[in-house]
Amino acid sequence: MAKQTRLPRIAVIIPTYGRVGGAENVAYQLCERLAKNRQFHFHVLAQKWIAPDSAVTFHKIPFWPFPRWFRPISFALWARKATRNGHYDLVHSHERVFEMDILSFHGIPHRSWVKAIRKKHMSLFDHATAWVESRGIQNPHTLKILPVSGLVKQALLETYPDCRDKLQILHPGASVGRFQQTTFDNMGTDFRNRHGLKSRDVLMLFVGMNFEIKRLDLVIQAMADLEDGVPGDGRRMLLVVGKGDQTHYRNLASRLGIADRIIFTGVTDRVAEIYAAGDCLIMPSRMDTFGLVVLEAMAAGLPAIISGRVGASDLIVDGQNGLVLSNDPSISELSLAMNILLDKTVRTRMGNAAKETAKHHDWDVVADRLAGIYRDMLAQK
Repeated sequence: MAKQTRLPRIAVIIPTYGRVGGAENVAYQLCERLAKNRQFHFHVLAQKWIAPDSAVTFHKIPFWPFPRWFRPISFALWARKATRNGHYDLVHSHERVFEMDILSFHGIPHRSWVKAIRKKHMSLFDHATAWVESRGIQNPHTLKILPVSGLVKQALLETYPDCRDKLQILHPGASVGRFQQTTFDNMGTDFRNRHGLKSRDVLMLFVGMNFEIKRLDLVIQAMADLEDGVPGDGRRMLLVVGKGDQTHYRNLASRLGIADRIIFTGVTDRVAEIYAAGDCLIMPSRMDTFGLVVLEAMAAGLPAIISGRVGASDLIVDGQNGLVLSNDPSISELSLAMNILLDKTVRTRMGNAAKETAKHHDWDVVADRLAGIYRDMLAQK
């Protein structure tokens, strides 16, 4: 009887594991695929998880809620204890901790985030988070850092220039297949009918949970700057999906005289029908380290208009499969780009190219790339 080969034991560190959030979903999608392929034995070290029928083994990391500033330190301490006791072949963290072999970096350095993006003073919690981050990144045992985009890579180099040789970009993926189903177009038609939208209306999508950072105000102002109507006697419409201060933005639209051109849906998990109904995506964010909705829209065959501060700009060739604006676009710059996509021929050409690009970033493809990184590092060790 042949001896069974022991699968390499991979510890994956993430505070919350499941199809929620950004980093949480990335860890979930990659772990589940590789675990079911029986290439590695995954042990997820988390405070909580939502993963029915999972093929991974879970280990509870204690949670210390008070004092708040001690939370990042306590998580890093408990994670270090768990990985040292677990005798793992590789430790892959999606969170700031003290020790790991691989770190997936989903944001930007915490100090830069607080000061440059949030424009706030560092609290005790922020100082503790930044300290844990620096300890982990500068730890000589951290062999590989996987920023989710070129934007994140550059931000890391600005704060930690000595980590250059550790960096390797690994973009997140999307479930491309869910946007290729035969029922996809029908979903879009049904959605438009429910909201009183006609087939000739051009529906621009804004999808996000932080209206201020993603600059919904700029999008509404650019909508008002467009000329009325579109070719074929349609209307240019904006669909806003996500959570935010709707009252503020409804009032802005009213003052600009375009309240009847904007539909707010709130938060929804029926994203496929949103993309099926839409014609393009608008995302002129002040900062988005990747922007998964951009890749999902591309998979659905929609061109995207994004600022240079969206990490998914790595995937867009300006004018071919989407439009990339400056880092801080003006109202006129955005409205000009939106005007370009009012032309159905242009939208179709760019959308088809976007769909082809997205095929190279399906979750299965990304999981294979990560498996290759694991195998290379296991061979080195």
